[in-house]
Amino acid sequence: MADFLLELRSEEIPAGLQKMAVEKLAELLSAKLKEAGINPTKIEKYATPRRIALLMRDLPAKTEAVQEERRGPRADAPEKALAGFLRSTGLTKEELELRETPKGNFYYAHIEKPGQTLIALLGEAIPAIIKTFPWPKSMRWGNFSASSESLRWVRPLKGIVALIDEQLIPIELDGITSGTETKGHPFHHPDVVTLAKASDYPEKMAAAHVMIDFDARVQKITDEARKAAQKAGLTLIEDAALAQENAGLTEWPVPLLGRFDEAYLAVPREVIQLTMRTNQKYFACTDRNQDLAAVFICVADMEAQDGGKEITQGNEKVLSARLADARFFWEQDLKIPLEDWLPRLDSVLFYEGMGSVGDKAKRIAHLSGYIADQIGADRKQAERAGLLAKADLASNMVGEFPELQGVMGGYYAKAGNEAPDVVSAVSGQYQAEAGAGVAAAVSLADRIDSLACFFVRNIRPTGSKDPFALRRAAVQIIQTIIAHQLRLPLTPLFEKAGAGDQIESLLAFITERLKVQQREAGIRYDLIDAVLALGYEDDVIRLLARVQALQSFIESEDGSDLLAGYRRAVNILKGSEASEKGDISQEDIEQPEQDLQKALQAIEAPLEQALKAEDYAAAMTALASLRQPIDQFFDKVIVNHDKAGIRSRRLALLEQIRTAMHQVADFSVVEALTIEASGRKR
Repeated sequence: MADFLLELRSEEIPAGLQKMAVEKLAELLSAKLKEAGINPTKIEKYATPRRIALLMRDLPAKTEAVQEERRGPRADAPEKALAGFLRSTGLTKEELELRETPKGNFYYAHIEKPGQTLIALLGEAIPAIIKTFPWPKSMRWGNFSASSESLRWVRPLKGIVALIDEQLIPIELDGITSGTETKGHPFHHPDVVTLAKASDYPEKMAAAHVMIDFDARVQKITDEARKAAQKAGLTLIEDAALAQENAGLTEWPVPLLGRFDEAYLAVPREVIQLTMRTNQKYFACTDRNQDLAAVFICVADMEAQDGGKEITQGNEKVLSARLADARFFWEQDLKIPLEDWLPRLDSVLFYEGMGSVGDKAKRIAHLSGYIADQIGADRKQAERAGLLAKADLASNMVGEFPELQGVMGGYYAKAGNEAPDVVSAVSGQYQAEAGAGVAAAVSLADRIDSLACFFVRNIRPTGSKDPFALRRAAVQIIQTIIAHQLRLPLTPLFEKAGAGDQIESLLAFITERLKVQQREAGIRYDLIDAVLALGYEDDVIRLLARVQALQSFIESEDGSDLLAGYRRAVNILKGSEASEKGDISQEDIEQPEQDLQKALQAIEAPLEQALKAEDYAAAMTALASLRQPIDQFFDKVIVNHDKAGIRSRRLALLEQIRTAMHQVADFSVVEALTIEASGRKR
């Protein structure tokens, strides 16, 4: 068995592409090996800013010989067809098998393919993979870049190491020749690293100050950043994505703690954190009171002789300049009341045909006031918050950091002495789940307005494409309604938003999002369909109450058995509906019929009252009382009696069963799934 190493070394690969690239490289190479009958099971994947590499362990040195059977022409085919088949196989006519098949007699060739050495197999596979590697973006370079056929890579490819144990796999691509040499860390080990055999790779690279394991670098960054914070009496603000980004920027990561002037803490916390994270890739820390501390943790790509003092000082100067800019924007913005930013929104296009952002602000204000009335919130504050919600888009700070939309508006609203509920609504408008009262009104108004505007212009998600995040808007509407148990029918809201003839499409769109969300919560989406089959329900809370009660019911023994009876009744009705029915007879009324008729009459009032009171558990209890009389009816009575009058009377009872149950849901939508799920055979 042999170890195989492939390292593709280049100029710096973007941080976000390294793990993706090495995973794809492993996938492509594994596929090539599997085609040859080799199934690699031990694959070590390595990625740093300057290389992606694979180390495959315990591969066979040679593939096995295989027998290939190939069908040729019919026995009565022209001689030219047979001659062509013989040339393609390298066989003579005497070496072919003549076989009788249902479609006639055919010639068959049995070709033995000899085994292939691993070095030959990979020598063909590696260049093909490199030439066609699916980078999201790639480039050509150097003397070979003049041709569109020349090699492309994410960044200029510098070297290829391809070894099977001690053997070199010879590869040549646009002047790049495979070898046994690679490079270590540019500062700690600038000399060439020579690899005697494939299995030496991890140890040799570690000695050359290169941590080739991406995940190990992430862990080291996280652990040492925590330790640095703890040593200073602080707590690291954990950020997994930032740790991964720093791992993609370093080959020998060394977290270092630096400080900045506490005067900058007067700037909103979110601004400081975003400045550090986005511009400098720094971690932030908090003190014992969970307040932001005037420190940062940067990640150097080397162990400095002075312990990182000079590196830290350089980063402190850069961050100080960044924070000075942020403080300038903050102070300038505070000089202008939030309301005074509104006229500037009139010159900012929301979307073609949908007016300006200023127009949208007015629509949000109007709709927020209406929603506030419906949910018992303060109308004037909702209108005020809706009008101011987008004002910070014209501020200097949001112009610099678009991610702070709403957050900065909340700060500016507070500085302008707006009511607390207005401040909360403005600052929380982009959160997945809005706060209660005024905040909920504004959040709902914003998203309902957006959905209505885009649907009216027939702009909606298609497949995986949703450029305007309309699915997310629908989910946030649902989450806000459920979180605060808002009894808020959606039809009037979309009417107020000017959705016109798109209201039905919008309700269907939101219902589809509701199905996805509730499926994750353990609710069967077909039960939502069963309830909606009775008529469109635009009250999310009432819809979910019905569905949850229905699910509890049909998962019970009574519900499951009643469902079986319902199914039997409906199947009989389907077979009888086209038949001629006689007058309903009163002769020979058997006891099970009387009992069923009484049971149906007995549930009429309680069922109606329960549904009117939205007590769906009570409605299910009323239906459950039908289980025994329905079972007795089917056990003792022949529905399709010879006499038309008796048959009509009994069919009428089945129709009453269906009518009663359809007051709660259309059980035909769920019956098959429920019977299967119950695990009981009937």
